[in-house]
Amino acid sequence: MNVRTAVALAAATLLLHGCIWAPGQHMSTHSMTRSGDENSRVDIVPITPKQLAMDKAGLAAAALPPELLAYKPESYRIGAGDTLYITVWDHPELTSPAGPQQQTLANGRLVRSDGTLFYPYVGELKVSGLTIEELRKAISDKLAKYVEKPQVDVNVIGYGSQRVTFQGAFVKTDPQPITAIPTTLAQALGAATINTEQADLSGLVLSRDGHDYRIDLDALNTNKSMAQDVYLKPGDRLFLPYNDHHEVYVIGEVNRPMALTFKTTNLSLTQALGRAGGLNPTTSKGKAVYVIRGIEDLETARGTVYQLDARSPDAFILADQFKVKPGDVVFVGPAGVTRWNRFLSQLLPLTGIISNAANASYNLDH
Repeated sequence: MNVRTAVALAAATLLLHGCIWAPGQHMSTHSMTRSGDENSRVDIVPITPKQLAMDKAGLAAAALPPELLAYKPESYRIGAGDTLYITVWDHPELTSPAGPQQQTLANGRLVRSDGTLFYPYVGELKVSGLTIEELRKAISDKLAKYVEKPQVDVNVIGYGSQRVTFQGAFVKTDPQPITAIPTTLAQALGAATINTEQADLSGLVLSRDGHDYRIDLDALNTNKSMAQDVYLKPGDRLFLPYNDHHEVYVIGEVNRPMALTFKTTNLSLTQALGRAGGLNPTTSKGKAVYVIRGIEDLETARGTVYQLDARSPDAFILADQFKVKPGDVVFVGPAGVTRWNRFLSQLLPLTGIISNAANASYNLDH
């Protein structure tokens, strides 16, 4: 093998590894088309104040489904499993048959599984579905045959018929009872205690009457009173997913490329870059900061790539207002000199091959 052959082999190797001529991670937007081109599968959207305003408007519109806000609880209706304490004034033998020295619960009356209970001089009553006032009147009317002008009071001392269930990233997943005092979403979440380290706060699902409603708890923080306006209904189910599958990936010319666990809607582009150690001041190219969002519309199969011009004076303000989403890839491209240095570092081993080949050819020829 002569020197000319060795050089030809090395050149062929360079051609086969075309990426050497443009080494390093690099995104070219020449093959992509700006937003609105029907022939492109990717929309390049600059991050501008106008774009941020549109995103905020969409976030506010998706705050809470109107069906949830419109629901107003009715008066509590007694059900099987509830325990009632019935008081007939001036008649302790009816109020506390177990004796006044006993605890209140010992004198309580459990609503049986068929929705009935027994009460002296009244007999069996179908109480399931009645309000407290309706039951009080029904007992008063029947006792009037035996007691002159009976004064009756009814209290629920054990709620066991209507519940709200919890699943997912809660510290306490025990069912919570619906009581005579309406329960709000905020109260229920407070009692269940959200596991803030593992929960995906943007993905709460409330299942009601066969429908699933997604509630972004993090977005509700911007309107702190709205969560308290949502009342829970008997049979509601709350599911809060874990955040182990929701990540944002920061790659390219940052100090610590990594996958960031995502649990809120308030992770900004600035925060994502900061948690990755920030831009590499030596190798990063100021304007080449992209947020790759992928395909969101399955019908059109179009993806979106957001581009930040970091050379602009207001770039940091824009980055702080831009919210990344789970699955986003934040890519910081390399500077031109960085690409050239990488080209040389990859070329040098090949020059060694050429040199060795030349020496071997010289030794064989001589």
